[in-house]
Amino acid sequence: MRLNRYLVPIVAIISLTLTPFVALCQSGGSNSNQFVLSSTKFSNEGAIPPKYSCDGDDVSPPLAWSGQPAQTKSFALILRDPDAPRGSFVHWVLYNLPPTVTSLPTGVPATATLAEGGVQGVNGAGAIGYHGVCPPPGPAHHYHFHLIALDSMLDLKPGADAATVESAAAAHTLASTKLVGTFGH
Repeated sequence: MRLNRYLVPIVAIISLTLTPFVALCQSGGSNSNQFVLSSTKFSNEGAIPPKYSCDGDDVSPPLAWSGQPAQTKSFALILRDPDAPRGSFVHWVLYNLPPTVTSLPTGVPATATLAEGGVQGVNGAGAIGYHGVCPPPGPAHHYHFHLIALDSMLDLKPGADAATVESAAAAHTLASTKLVGTFGH
């Protein structure tokens, strides 16, 4: 009898602790349907070629993804440099990419709306579109390409900033994945 008095709360705590892990595994977090973001130009934790930086053509790199949940209605992509001297710097904001879009080519144009569908927001420089990686001299920075699968389109106009997109996406996130590239001077 005394054991049951202690066992029930312990089982409840274990259940609450494991529930997110079990949900992750069921959503593809550990099987062949894992939601993955990649580039043909650099590997995860690999160096981003200069072409995609302020030293080169300052164009966006090609990206592709797979394994998104079947219920996906749109994607959002945010590129952030958490190593920036003044705190995290946003290099790119895209949202409302249709579920049929599973890749982006090199050099996505700096327009508010994209031909294949989707909307671009403002980067940390206050401009629409991709802002090439461009750290100050010193150690390489880590650039996080964060892709989010959503259960709806976001009710946002073109030009939203990263914080607005992340806030709107929070209640609609089905899954997310990251690709991290490095670049330094």
